[in-house]
Amino acid sequence: MLAFTAGRLLTPTEAVEHALVLVDEGRVLEISAQSSQQLPAGVSVCDFGDDLMAPGYIDLHIHGSAGYDVMDDTAEALPAIEQLLARHGVTSYFPTTVTAPMDTMLRALERLANAIEKRESANPESKGRARPLGIHLEGPFLSHARRGVHPPENLLVPTLALFERFWQAARGRIRMMTIAPELEGAPEVIAEAARRGVAVSLGHSDADFAAAERGIVAGARHATHTFNAMRPLDHRSPGILGAVLTDHRLSADIIADGVHLDPAVVKLFAGTKGAEQTVLITDAISATGMPDGRYRLGSFEVDVHAGKCTANGKLAGSVLTMDCAVRNLARFAEWDLSQAVVAASRNPARVARIATKGVLTAGADADFVVLSAAGEVLRSFIGGVECSR
Repeated sequence: MLAFTAGRLLTPTEAVEHALVLVDEGRVLEISAQSSQQLPAGVSVCDFGDDLMAPGYIDLHIHGSAGYDVMDDTAEALPAIEQLLARHGVTSYFPTTVTAPMDTMLRALERLANAIEKRESANPESKGRARPLGIHLEGPFLSHARRGVHPPENLLVPTLALFERFWQAARGRIRMMTIAPELEGAPEVIAEAARRGVAVSLGHSDADFAAAERGIVAGARHATHTFNAMRPLDHRSPGILGAVLTDHRLSADIIADGVHLDPAVVKLFAGTKGAEQTVLITDAISATGMPDGRYRLGSFEVDVHAGKCTANGKLAGSVLTMDCAVRNLARFAEWDLSQAVVAASRNPARVARIATKGVLTAGADADFVVLSAAGEVLRSFIGGVECSR
C-alpha cells in the first residue's frame, strides 16, 4: 500500500484540502483529509507539499509525438509517444488513425490492437508510460468537401462491410470513430458502431442541420475538433455546427492551441457546451516535442513552423500538449484551472465510457498528475507508479 499527500486534490469535480490518498495494487483505496485518517503501519508516504493532485489526463485524439506517428511500423514508436504523453500529464490515450490506403489502415489497426493487448497483460516494461485504451478511427468515412488533409483518393463511402473489415483488423479495439453523417450509408454504420460500444463522433463533415440530427438519432454522441473541418455556422442555415452547439445529446471536443480556434471562439464554445460537455484534445502529430521541420502524418508529409502544422496550405494536426491545452482553456474561457482539468480528465473518460479513468475516487485507477498552481505538470503517476521525467 502507498500513501500520497498534497495541499489540495481535485476529484476533479470536488476539492479536498490537505488530501491523503491511499493506493493499493494500482487503484485508489481511499481519499480523505490528512487530519481525519490514521496511516496504517509501514505505509510509505509520498508528500507533494502544497501542490495540487488531479486525475490523469486522457487524450481521445492523438496521431503521434516525439518524432513518431501511431501508424508507424516500428517498435520504438508507441513507447516514445507514451513517454512524452506522460511527461505532459496524459496517462491514457486513444491512438488515432488518419485516412490511408486500405492495406495500410488494416495493418495499422492490427499493430495498435497488438499494443493495446500487450499493455493489458501488465507488461512490466510499459510501466510509467501513458496507456492506450482503444483506437480512434478517423477516416476514411469523411466528407470530400471537409476532408482537411486526409487524402481524397483514400476516402470511402461508409458501409457495414467496410466497418466490419476495420473492426476485425482491430479485433474489436475501435473505441471511437469520426464519421460524416451526411454520407450515404452513414446512419446505418453509426447505429452498428454505437451498438458495439463505439463512441461515434461527428466530424470532417459538410452536413446540414437535418443530416447532423439524423446522425445523432442513429447513435452519435460526440463531435470531433469542433469548428475545424466542419461546414461553417450560418445564422439562416446552421448546419452541423448548429447541431453540435445546441444539441445536449452531444459532447464535443476542441483543439485549444490558439491556432485552430481564436481564443474568443474557445470562450464561446465553452460557454455553450458548458463544463459537462467540453472536451479537450490535442490532435497532436509526430512533430510534437520536436524542433520545426518536416514530419509525417500517416502516409504524407507535414511542414511545421512556429507551432503551426500544414500540408498543402491546410492545417494538419497540431503540436499541442494536453497540459498546455488545459492552461489555454482556463485562460481563453476565463475558467478556473479546476474547470479546465475536468475537460481533460472526467469528460473524455465519459465520452469513452471508462468509469475507472478521469476521476480520483475509491475504486478508480490511481492515474494522477501533480500540478503547480499555474497548471504546470510536475509529476505523473500511472497505477500509482511514477513516470520518468
